[in-house]
Amino acid sequence: MNKKTIGFIGAGNMATAIVNGILSSEAAGGARIAVFDLDQSKLRLMEEKGVKTVSSGKELTECSDIIVLAVKPQNYEEVLQEIRPAASQEKVFVTIAAGISIEFVRSRLGVNCPMVRVMPNTPLLLGKGATALCRSENISQEDFEQVYALFAHSGEVAVLPEEQMNAVIAVNGSSPAYIYLFAKAMVDYAASVGIDPSTALRLVCKTFEGSAEMLRSSGDTPEELIAKVCSKGGTTIEAMTVLRERQVPEAIMEAMAACTRRAEELGK
Repeated sequence: MNKKTIGFIGAGNMATAIVNGILSSEAAGGARIAVFDLDQSKLRLMEEKGVKTVSSGKELTECSDIIVLAVKPQNYEEVLQEIRPAASQEKVFVTIAAGISIEFVRSRLGVNCPMVRVMPNTPLLLGKGATALCRSENISQEDFEQVYALFAHSGEVAVLPEEQMNAVIAVNGSSPAYIYLFAKAMVDYAASVGIDPSTALRLVCKTFEGSAEMLRSSGDTPEELIAKVCSKGGTTIEAMTVLRERQVPEAIMEAMAACTRRAEELGK
């Protein structure tokens, strides 16, 4: 595959995670990465990694073949207006912000550019990400595979149609926060009955890891795995009864629907 220059507008946590994934892969090198950010301290950190930095988003777009728009949704309008003069159909644009559609980016750039829309999550920082992405109709297979590889270096990747990209934010993009909330409640309960919080957190983390592996490898559905833990008349079924009486499954689905609605609002 022909290596192309990959540029990042924004050098926050997510961009840094992707850059680290590229640098850690056998075939990658810092010379083919360029970064721009308004925060000079972030640029200095990139330079320490051997990554080229530039002085503006327009310059970044001019010198890059693939441009990753790694800024918050609220900043897209301003960034796209700045780089518009340097955009062309020969350049691939990648959006990783919630709710930002392919059509939104193209309309602001005034170019029918090839694109990939991506929804990663923060475990990407540890090489354990779960990323959903979709491709535009006019991107080459070679370019798509190179963008796909950016995220595959740091976790699991799934390809979806764009009409599902707002909904999937609730599934992988925002969902680490739900898990952290559940973990906090478990650790808080442990502390309330005298168990050391750090000990409880270690047990909770390992339980999450093991449960994820059971979901991945056992061949059982989530409902079947629940049934295997819930012995009749036992302790687990008592806990599950309370969770269901409090409509926790319904609350989670309502929360996910609210997440999707917000994504749609951000895209308007």
